[in-house]
Amino acid sequence: MFVKEIPDSEYASFYANYIKKGGELSLLVGLEHGMAATEAFFESIPENKLEYRYAEGKWTVKEILQHLIDTEHVFVYRALRFARQDKTPLPGFEQDDYVLASVANRRTRAQLLNDYLDLRESTIALFSSFSKKMLEQIGVASNAEMSVRAIGFVLIGHEKHHIDIIKERYL
Repeated sequence: MFVKEIPDSEYASFYANYIKKGGELSLLVGLEHGMAATEAFFESIPENKLEYRYAEGKWTVKEILQHLIDTEHVFVYRALRFARQDKTPLPGFEQDDYVLASVANRRTRAQLLNDYLDLRESTIALFSSFSKKMLEQIGVASNAEMSVRAIGFVLIGHEKHHIDIIKERYL
């Protein structure tokens, strides 16, 4: 399953940039590659930059990592529901509220990375279990239709998006 196989009708336009960042790799390879690249990237950040904010009200690097974890939890839950043909529309989530309540800056880099790696391994296992038909299932979340496979590529692109922001504005 590759990004180029996903029609625009399987996701809302506000996810298009994340989908495009999904790259040329297959979904499972992209998730695996993302895991290794993200771990290496966050390990490379100097300790004194982990709680840095480039402007008032912006997230710290630790908070961004926690945001990636929280978002993956939410989106994987959506993928499971859609793959199982649950037609119940799912609500959105307020990312800023999640970050504020996360107290990510009280956690160590190792704790955050362990959570991320455990979650990504679970994500890969779940997506590996989905049949082609399951990956093509459509559900509704945040008042928008989305396929299971689009969710996978959004996770890949969302991660790349935030790493790019950290490189541009934090380091």
